[in-house]
Amino acid sequence: MGIFVLVIALLAGLAAGAALVVVVGRRAAPSAASTQQVVELVLSLTGDKLADHAAAADHQLELRNTLIELQVAGMTTELARVGELVTSLQRDRAQQHGELTARLTETARHSRDLAETTHSLRQALASPKARGQWGERMADDVLRSAGLIEGVNYLRQKGVATGGIPDVTFLLPGDRVLHMDVKFPIDNYLRALEAPTPADAQQATTAFLRDVRLRIKEITTRAYIDPETTVDEVLLFIPNESVYSFIHEHDPAMVDTALSQRVVLCSPFTLFAVLAVIRQSIDQYRLERTGDEILQCLTGFTAQWSKFSEQVDLVAKRFESTQKAFDDLAGTRRNALQRKVDAVDELRSRRGLPDDPLNDVPPIGSSPVLLPVREA
Repeated sequence: MGIFVLVIALLAGLAAGAALVVVVGRRAAPSAASTQQVVELVLSLTGDKLADHAAAADHQLELRNTLIELQVAGMTTELARVGELVTSLQRDRAQQHGELTARLTETARHSRDLAETTHSLRQALASPKARGQWGERMADDVLRSAGLIEGVNYLRQKGVATGGIPDVTFLLPGDRVLHMDVKFPIDNYLRALEAPTPADAQQATTAFLRDVRLRIKEITTRAYIDPETTVDEVLLFIPNESVYSFIHEHDPAMVDTALSQRVVLCSPFTLFAVLAVIRQSIDQYRLERTGDEILQCLTGFTAQWSKFSEQVDLVAKRFESTQKAFDDLAGTRRNALQRKVDAVDELRSRRGLPDDPLNDVPPIGSSPVLLPVREA
């Protein structure tokens, strides 16, 4: 754009110079030589100007080219960095896509395994007998986790005086027991989960809650509570936390209804808490009994210690009496005997007898002494 303006300016200058020459020629009518000189002068001036402008234009063009090259180099570097960034993003996206695909595949596999397990569980629980065995297995797991031992802390299928047979009977301190039943109706619960429409699900839910209330009433009629031998409550085991939550969600008053009839609904978690309290009470009772036995032992030890002290005092008195008798024997009696011995020694010395007559006896094994024999 600058070069184009420069060329326009030069052409305008040439035109102005030519016009000036024409005007001067018309006014002064100079000679041909003068005109030629003027033309040469104008051309010289115009050429110098044109050369200066051309040099300036070349310099400016060179600067612009240099600036453009720098900008192009910078753009090339930025494009290279953008290309590397895009490549890195594509690589990361491909890696993340692969990880996401692997996770989706793993999730699909787990979902498929869960669906198969759920289907197998539903088929297994289709039989009332199988449901009862499943409830007993869940109860056994909780009892084992709580550290209770069969035959020591609880009994199975032990009949009561009224004819009922609870599934588990817990042995409590003070000759008390606590009964628990693990049979629980879940047919309509499964129907509610598999219902194709909300209306069918609501109908199955209503039937399930009715079954639960009937089950609670059935337990209260079995006389599992006896003021003489049992505590004031009976446990009803719900073998699944989801079923327990389902009851609370759709009928929050169910728990209060059960408690009013002295029936405690227990899920696996809440049963574990109840058993922890039972075990603590048993341990506390045993500790108290052990303390009583220790006190009894201490009482017996005190009595025996008194008798032992009396015997020690008696023996000490006997030892004291014996010591006095020994002192009398070693003192008075010995001195009296010593005086007699001294008198015998004095008598022997007056008669000229040896101090030790046994020295005159021949030793054993020497020649015998022949004694004279009397004649008849």
